[in-house]
Amino acid sequence: MKWKVLFVGLFVAMSFSCKKESVAKKEVEKETVVQENKITVKSYNYSELKPLLEKKDDKIYVINFWATWCGPCVKELPYFEKLGKQYAGKNVEVILVSLDFPKQAEKKLIPFIQKKNLQSEVILLDDVNEDVWIKAIDKNWSGAIPATLIYSKNKRMFYEQSFKYETLEKEVQTFLNP
Repeated sequence: MKWKVLFVGLFVAMSFSCKKESVAKKEVEKETVVQENKITVKSYNYSELKPLLEKKDDKIYVINFWATWCGPCVKELPYFEKLGKQYAGKNVEVILVSLDFPKQAEKKLIPFIQKKNLQSEVILLDDVNEDVWIKAIDKNWSGAIPATLIYSKNKRMFYEQSFKYETLEKEVQTFLNP
């Protein structure tokens, strides 16, 4: 009888402690950080991402919208990485905005970043209100990816297409040499 009472008590205690842990874990995931092996991916909703799409400083921003499950996106990622490295001294910043499913960030996105050794900042867009943020980013965007926003304080261009490195570099040059 003592064992049954002890077992039931232990079961009840474990049930409550596991429940609290899973709730806490969900809050941390939603808050902003997913970490594994020193790789951090910030998770933003659109209102948190928006300031990154409207800076008025002296930089040129290249914002690529992509996902690990999108073949053309994955194919062009090395071009964005190369651009980021080659133009870092010219005030060009590359930001990769992942549209992967937030629940798969730890199992798919972070391992992908590690495998591809991505050096650009990667942000996970976690906002289910696509009808709002797609049109807010560009009124003509259908929502298809890959898509890229290149902007500076004086100019803004949106591209719903894949890039080859030469074409991407040429577009950035139009911002550097207007």
